[in-house]
Amino acid sequence: MYLVCGEALFDVFSEDEASGPASTVNFKAIAGGSPFNVAVGLRRLGVASALLAGLSTDYLGRRLQQVLQDEGVSLDYQVDFAAPTTLAMVAVGTNGSPHYSFRGEGCADRQLQPEHLPALGPEVRGLHIGSFSLVVQPIADTLLALVRRESGQRLISLDPNVRLNPEPDIERWRWRIAELVQHADLIKVSDEDLSLLYPGQDPRRVIEGWLAHRCQLVFLTRGGEGATVFSKHHGSWSVPACSVKIADTVGAGDTFQAALIAWLTEQRLDSIEGLQQLGREQIDGMLRFAVQAAALTCSKTGPDLPYRHQLAMD
Repeated sequence: MYLVCGEALFDVFSEDEASGPASTVNFKAIAGGSPFNVAVGLRRLGVASALLAGLSTDYLGRRLQQVLQDEGVSLDYQVDFAAPTTLAMVAVGTNGSPHYSFRGEGCADRQLQPEHLPALGPEVRGLHIGSFSLVVQPIADTLLALVRRESGQRLISLDPNVRLNPEPDIERWRWRIAELVQHADLIKVSDEDLSLLYPGQDPRRVIEGWLAHRCQLVFLTRGGEGATVFSKHHGSWSVPACSVKIADTVGAGDTFQAALIAWLTEQRLDSIEGLQQLGREQIDGMLRFAVQAAALTCSKTGPDLPYRHQLAMD
């Protein structure tokens, strides 16, 4: 089982109102949040997963719970709070990229405290953390405590997934990411994340600094330009993006992350030792599988992550 930790929310999309009055706006809400998506994506790819998250007892929170249950994500690590569900208002640009505005202050997914951290048994093969749960309190310090506790005990993956709307202080992001990369075994980061975190710096130099710690692999996603992998032992190389008609890119990064973990799980390499044993050809197969999965998500509207049978694996 893979334990994904962080936020669960609803992405709220405004629908086209060109023919209606300005006083009326229709919305479509889709269950999401980066960690939520990764947990669901893992199950769709055939990997047992659980979500460590605070869920609201309100109507939307119960809907999130129902989605997790329907998808087969374990609810054993869910913590209920009598606080609202976070809403992410999404505007999609002409190139399909999303722009977010969050309504999340005081909401349920931020409320995890250290006393809510569970003991983990051997069935939990790894942890994944990412997105704004890394920097908003109190969940940020709670997840940091969890990562410190479990570092070296089981596989830890990290996706910064920087969102400045819920936390605009980029320095807070920088020092928290700097702490977390010391404990992560695998990191997925976008070129947009790096440009926000370290503007003007060479991404290669930043990533090589990360690989100086315990991290074995860093995957850099570059949208329509494909993705690059940086390996501690095998150098770096890139693969192109798959050619698809893009609906939007919502959930593509989460799909990429879930696919990386799913590949490792299928190969029975989802451990610290397994990651260290990977050869160049295996890493390349892992990278291409993740690119293929992300492309499939881009061909659909919203975070509609793929199922295992829709993807090939070399």
